[in-house]
Amino acid sequence: MFSSSNRWYFMAVFLLLGFFIYLLSPILTPFAVSALIAYLFDPLADKLESWKLSRTLSVVIVFFMMTLIVFIILLFLIPTLEHQISKLITNLPQYFVWMSEHISPWLKEKFGIQTDIFNMSEVTALLKVHWNEAGGIAKNLLASLSKSSLVVVNWLMNLLLIPVVTFYLLRDWDILTARVGELIPRPVYPTINKLVTESNSVLSAFLRGQFSVMLALGIIYTIGLWIIGLDFSLLIGMGAGLVSFIPYLGAITGMVVGVIIAFIQFGDVTYVIYVLLVFGIGQLLEGMVLTPWLVGDRIGLHPVAVIFAVLAGGQLFGFVGILLGLPIAAVVMVLLRFAHQNYINSKMYGDEQEIRLSSKEELDENSESDDEQK
Repeated sequence: MFSSSNRWYFMAVFLLLGFFIYLLSPILTPFAVSALIAYLFDPLADKLESWKLSRTLSVVIVFFMMTLIVFIILLFLIPTLEHQISKLITNLPQYFVWMSEHISPWLKEKFGIQTDIFNMSEVTALLKVHWNEAGGIAKNLLASLSKSSLVVVNWLMNLLLIPVVTFYLLRDWDILTARVGELIPRPVYPTINKLVTESNSVLSAFLRGQFSVMLALGIIYTIGLWIIGLDFSLLIGMGAGLVSFIPYLGAITGMVVGVIIAFIQFGDVTYVIYVLLVFGIGQLLEGMVLTPWLVGDRIGLHPVAVIFAVLAGGQLFGFVGILLGLPIAAVVMVLLRFAHQNYINSKMYGDEQEIRLSSKEELDENSESDDEQK
């Protein structure tokens, strides 16, 4: 293993690398997104390559498939989302009036809280006017971006960088990983290779599995809310599904919003129960079917650790930290398991023979004390 000086050297390298990531975090978003996409689709490119196709042709086919899927999703989702967002902004005054008439008095009566946060009819009217003038999501986005030419340039550059960087990373992924492997000192290569293999297993389970769970939950919530006739079913369902990578947050958020809209839309407690049933069924399917099937038990991250990883990543590195917080936490978990096992097997913790002797002595002492009491 490493000597003491080497350990300090590598620790300094990792700290310096983290400092540079912190400094460069404003420009790392397209590279982080590209690395995640390349990692996700590298097995598919490897599969095509195993069919005697060249690596470049395999990557081109993968890119064509990704582009087709994104185009189909946008073709169906964007018009529906734009319609639902427009309808939401149109109905916002009605929702705020209902909240000011029901929620505010209830808060004041039960908790003594005096609040006027729901009296926002002027704000919602202003939003409605601007939305109608903008004419849709695309125009509104472009209008806000056009206020600063630098923002427009940065946004377009990041958008164009993602497919370009993804293509090159995906094409040279195996070469890059091999080059990194060559830099590992040979005495510790078996240990590092074992840790990398375990980390890859955990990351694969998280990234591919968790994204599948998020998409499946979004579809389940959307279909369920659409069946009961709730307005904004796609907006609420897909939003709750996408936020579900933080344990229970997606379900709680979607449930609260769905209950409020159901009560305002129908004025009937029955539909509120329907909304609760939709999210309850979604949670049961996630815990009993989706997560065991798509993710498995290889991640083992505690819900508190997940929440902390997301918040800490966002606090330290912004949006890049949110993207990489959970993958890094999964790798750290593998390293902590390795360190824990080494500690258990170390002389500092105690030899196995010493543990057995101490356990035997404790048993003998307990049996002697029992005999004395008798």
